[in-house]
This record gives sequence, C-alpha cells and structure tokens, in this order.
Amino acid sequence: MNDTNLYIVLATAGLAGLAMIVTAGLAGWRGWLQLKSREFERNHDMPYPPAASAASRIEMADLKERIRKLEAIAAGVDL
Repeated sequence: MNDTNLYIVLATAGLAGLAMIVTAGLAGWRGWLQLKSREFERNHDMPYPPAASAASRIEMADLKERIRKLEAIAAGVDL
C-alpha cells in the first residue's frame, strides 16, 4: 500500500513540476514574440535604413576580399 501511495505522490509531483516548467517556457515564448513584434514595428516605421558610415563600408569590402582569398585557397586556386 505504501508503494502505491509513493508512486502516486511522485507522479503528481512530477506532473506539477512539468506544468511549472511548461508555464514558464510559455511565458518566455510570449515575451520573445512580443519583443520581436516591437522590433518589427520599430524597423517598419523607419522609411530608410540608417546609412552606413564610410569606415564600415571599407571594413565590409575588406572582409569580403579576405573571404574571396580564403575561398580561393580552399579551392586550390593560386593567387
């Protein structure tokens, strides 16, 4: 009889713990969706994206050139 009660108590406690974890996860998921919705609305309201500075464009071009060189090395092309 004691074993049966022990199993019932353990199963109930496990289900209660699982319900708490699922509830917390659902609250986090809803918060994340709300955050992304706000980000989308904020970005959607801007008519034009912010202009990139000249330094960031130069840095991006440098990174692209490095990637091309690495791809050529990986492909065995002699530069």
